[in-house]
Amino acid sequence: MKIHILLSLLIVLSSSVSFATEPLPNKKTGKTVITIEKDKFYINGEPTYKGRTWQGHSIEGLLMNSRMVQGVFDDLNPETVNRWKYPDTQKWDANRNTNEFLSAMDSWYAKGLLAFNINFQGGSPEGYSKVQPWENNAFEADGSLRPAFVKRMARIIEKADDLGMVVNLSLFYFGQDERLKDEQAVISAVDNAVAWIMNKGYTNIILEVANESNNQSYQHTIIGEHRIHELISRVKKNAPSLLVSTSFNGNTLPPDKVVEVSDYVLIHGNGVSNPARITEMVSQVRALPSYRPMPIVFNEDDHFDFDKPSNNFVEAVKAYASWGYFDFRMKDEGFDDGYQSVPVNWEISSPRKKAFFDKLQEITGGVQ
Repeated sequence: MKIHILLSLLIVLSSSVSFATEPLPNKKTGKTVITIEKDKFYINGEPTYKGRTWQGHSIEGLLMNSRMVQGVFDDLNPETVNRWKYPDTQKWDANRNTNEFLSAMDSWYAKGLLAFNINFQGGSPEGYSKVQPWENNAFEADGSLRPAFVKRMARIIEKADDLGMVVNLSLFYFGQDERLKDEQAVISAVDNAVAWIMNKGYTNIILEVANESNNQSYQHTIIGEHRIHELISRVKKNAPSLLVSTSFNGNTLPPDKVVEVSDYVLIHGNGVSNPARITEMVSQVRALPSYRPMPIVFNEDDHFDFDKPSNNFVEAVKAYASWGYFDFRMKDEGFDDGYQSVPVNWEISSPRKKAFFDKLQEITGGVQ
């Protein structure tokens, strides 16, 4: 009897030891590791666009990007979902949207795009909207994650990881944040998203807590410009290795208390029609008392003119700032136009998209 008891104890102990050494469920080892050294981004220990110059301007360490926020879009409001139906099937399909996003990623990367911006609450599927009756939201009212949304997001992040791309993952978008019931739900949403990222072992993510946190449409004050630094600091405490920041409305600068706690600075070029203002914005960020050597990234700009010698993209490069393309479907345009308007053709499918990607390839040299 004593021998049987002893053997049983040994089996239990050996099981416990082997369990403790097993990796977390779904844990993966990232192929693409994004880090920052001073004002440069590094991927797998080497600066991005290593050694590359364009017209005498170094782009080594920059992170050219595009706003692709609707990659996991779905509308949970049955009264509005028919707005997003595909022209060929006359119905909306969230899985088709993600599948086509995945299929297009190789072509973006080949042109030199190293990062894209995607949001757990999307962006306006109309480009710009005064009201948002649809529900595109990866969070339940209490801040818990909705499995279908995170499953689609995981597919995108992991494809990016395989390619060597960085995901600027944003959590909140004004017009959808009010679907979280209270401030504690907002905090829980941040904690749950960060825990998911860390448990999955993703190393190709830079986190944008909220898109344009100074937008007056946000309902929860903790997301707003005067308190968003609290959430950034919370992320840094819970996940010190995760790079984090937040963005602000077009043609505005972040406050010092946000820059002080951020790992990189996000600014938007919307509302900037004079490219010289792009240069000025970068200079003003570097002049902030809280600024120290850190990357400056435009991750949204709806100005183009890629055929002209001077445009917002070019002037950002000359000022040594990363730049992000924002394209939505404008009046009288169709399915092939825009990357934010739903349904989306994720391919390089319009003259404007082609002009951006051709300019991107000219500046970066594309993938060698």
